[in-house]
Amino acid sequence: MGVRLVVVDDHRLLAEALATALQLRGHRVLAIGSPSRTVGELIVGRRPEVCLLGVAGPGEPDAFDPVRRLRRERPEISVVVLGPVGEPGRVATAFAAGAAGYVRSDERIEVVERAITRVRAGEAAVAVDVLQGAFERLLRPMAEPDDDALRLLRLLTRREVQVLLRIAEGEDTAAIAAGMGIAPSTARTHVQRVLMKLGARTRLEATAVAARTGLLDRAPRV
Repeated sequence: MGVRLVVVDDHRLLAEALATALQLRGHRVLAIGSPSRTVGELIVGRRPEVCLLGVAGPGEPDAFDPVRRLRRERPEISVVVLGPVGEPGRVATAFAAGAAGYVRSDERIEVVERAITRVRAGEAAVAVDVLQGAFERLLRPMAEPDDDALRLLRLLTRREVQVLLRIAEGEDTAAIAAGMGIAPSTARTHVQRVLMKLGARTRLEATAVAARTGLLDRAPRV
């Protein structure tokens, strides 16, 4: 039996892709929203059992405010946070805010679905490797982490960063061209270069890579 869901993510394209995948697996998606802070308004008049909440912002003090609000106002809704796991204490902070589960934002759909099933049954849902990763970061604070976001940003030109941001917003080639005042052929070239530099085959995959590494949050808005 499917689960009644609300899917919210700071990146609209990811929210829509996840919602589509879950609907194909028999779940009922009641609403899709972006960014994550809109979740309070999104659930008004709806009765979801689980909220999937994608939080991409690294280290923001209010990143889990939507979780706290749901816990306070709609405690019957189980929240599964989708996010990065590279920051010490992030997973613990999510659970302290009231989350029932935490899943890597780049996980397989099967893992996301298992987390949904577990929190619906009243259990906590967090993968062993996520906990191990968090503990390793805490136990080895002097280790210098790989800054994938910075590395990828150095590969991209200013124009390509602009194109990547528009891809993440779900714009097609025509919209990118119109918004940037360039020819569609030029826009297509920029898109292909972005995919190549990120090692992605599709726009959705490029967006997932950028979100997972934190590139979208660190990219300059120009």
